[in-house]
Amino acid sequence: MKKVIAAFASVLAVASVLVGVQLSGVGAPDADRASALSGSQFDPGNIIPDAEFYNGGGMDEAQVQTFLNAQIGTCRSSSCLNVGRYSLNSHGADAMCGALTGGSSLTAAQIITRVGAACGINPKVIIVTLQKEQALVNGATARNPSAAVLERAMGYACPDSANGGCDPAYAGVGNQVFWASWQWKRYGNPAGTSNYFTWFAPGGNRSVQYNPNAACGTKSVYIQNKATAALYYYTPYTPNQAALNNLYGTGDGCSAYGNRNFWRLYNDWFGVSTADNPFGGIDVKQFGPGYVQVNGWALDPNAKTQTVQVQWYSDGKLLGTLPANASRPDVGRVYPGAGNDHGILSTLTVGGGTHTICAVGVNIGSGSNAQIGACQTVDVRTGSPFGGMDASSNAAGQVTVRGWAIDPDTQRSVTIDTYVDDVLGSRSVANASRPDVGRAYLNYGDQHGIDTTFQATGGTHRVCAYALDEVAPGGVTGLGCETVTVAGTSPFGGMDVTTNGSTATVNGWTIDPDTKNAVQLRMSIDGVQVGTATANAPRADVGRAYPAFGPNHGIATKYDLTAGSHRICVTAVNVGGGTDTELGCQSFTIAANPSPFGGMDASSPTAGRVQVNGWTIDPDQQQTAIRVDTYLDGVGVASGPANQSRPDVGRAYPAAGALHGINQSFAARAGSHTVCSYGINVGAGTNVLLGCQAVTVR
Repeated sequence: MKKVIAAFASVLAVASVLVGVQLSGVGAPDADRASALSGSQFDPGNIIPDAEFYNGGGMDEAQVQTFLNAQIGTCRSSSCLNVGRYSLNSHGADAMCGALTGGSSLTAAQIITRVGAACGINPKVIIVTLQKEQALVNGATARNPSAAVLERAMGYACPDSANGGCDPAYAGVGNQVFWASWQWKRYGNPAGTSNYFTWFAPGGNRSVQYNPNAACGTKSVYIQNKATAALYYYTPYTPNQAALNNLYGTGDGCSAYGNRNFWRLYNDWFGVSTADNPFGGIDVKQFGPGYVQVNGWALDPNAKTQTVQVQWYSDGKLLGTLPANASRPDVGRVYPGAGNDHGILSTLTVGGGTHTICAVGVNIGSGSNAQIGACQTVDVRTGSPFGGMDASSNAAGQVTVRGWAIDPDTQRSVTIDTYVDDVLGSRSVANASRPDVGRAYLNYGDQHGIDTTFQATGGTHRVCAYALDEVAPGGVTGLGCETVTVAGTSPFGGMDVTTNGSTATVNGWTIDPDTKNAVQLRMSIDGVQVGTATANAPRADVGRAYPAFGPNHGIATKYDLTAGSHRICVTAVNVGGGTDTELGCQSFTIAANPSPFGGMDASSPTAGRVQVNGWTIDPDQQQTAIRVDTYLDGVGVASGPANQSRPDVGRAYPAAGALHGINQSFAARAGSHTVCSYGINVGAGTNVLLGCQAVTVR
């Protein structure tokens, strides 16, 4: 006895993996039956009635033989269930089965009916399991089964964990049929046995996995009878929605098919199972403090025009019985002979906290009571406010906080305090329209949205929102905190310098977030301020990047300089909030020499990246694009030829041509950085610093 019970643990995970895809199409009914059976009719809590499952005389030997002949057809060997001969051991009577007479050359029909009668298991259940587990009744395998398949005919004592290995003590068609039937009876803890099998016991909500992979989750199932519990002990998985949506095919990576295929095959072949039970669907939402609204519908297939009474359970405890008689025209359209009045619309008092709500339809006529739809878990609030928030900065110097909040004790909108770095930045009311919140919390309405914008200094801040309790009991509730980077209100942009003979031209651009007007510039050469300029030259690329400011923010200023080394620095003069910004400094040489010359500018046009542009020429090889190495805070980050088209450079140095432009882009973390670029010398001369610039990366 111990050995068999221990073996049970290894049997649990058999069906879902063994049959999955390979049995998805076998035993399919004809077209009119297929259209009548759908996954929405599958009741995970009542897969088959007890009266059907435990009917040991459900088929006689002749009926089983006729059925096997019809399903298998022409056998390609002597091993098929309709023509083969198998052995069956004799067994004395015990708490599970009556005395059983075996034999050494019995037909499968004889074994199935003898075991069914002795153990009180419907031969139909055994036939369906032979198909569910090893496809021995219908399909290619059934017409030429191997010895290995016959040895594990019912999947008994064949654990998934053993990589398909089976206990040889239970091998063979006769052994498999007997011990599987014996085990189904043992699951019911009959008199004379221990009360061992309890985790799927009928009469309560039980957690059933979707798949052998525990990460796929569980479903709370109200198990209504012993037969359904026995099926879950044998194959401890329930089909997920993907498996039910494709009833005759496959679902997704978390689907298991054993109990789905059992139910489908039983209905397709024998047309009884749960087809006579009430069915429908439910939806549960919080409606107010301590109570929920229940919606749904229910029909009894044997009395479609009559009202089904629905029992409602919270955490396994009966709350009450309600009639499914509200108007549901959509149900009437799908089931035109039933009429519209089969809807459920009511409220139930459940108290605060998290609850699992289940509905059971009271059967009318043949069939049995059945769970209506899937159990649903709902968090019923009372006391302190609840909700959520998110924070962002979509404009310089501003923070926007959005979200929602409800005080479960009132329909009034909640007051929201928003803090920036622990300092109160805004007090507002959560009264913006949020229809999604209204749909989720039906009795509260839509006016519970948070949508507030307020000023903040540039930089990185921690933004937190709190909902103030409107009606006792309760208190202040934190809705969340987020880190937000706010663009400063100081000017930003970039610059570079080109030379032509003794003329140095300062190029670049700058914008002040506080104004759309052109920014004033302070220019210095070799550390001496030489006057001011206005950044008002057209720059179409700037206009595209910052459309709210327009294109007229370019820098284009010329200076005639003496031969030698020079350094030009450009500072953008701040307007409004913020401070002046140095756009960059660039060193260059006015003189012919063998070393490269040119210029660069660096900017951060997009968050997390730096863009370097400019140009360089090596006098020794004017038409050859030389390499430019760029460093970020002293670390090399980019290297490549300066071969981009720069027509302005080509016009200034016609012998060199235009293909000497720098175009480098690389990632950088947020913050202030120093970017330096070097022209790598070719031939005589040395490498040359083309410029260094400070860049703030968003």
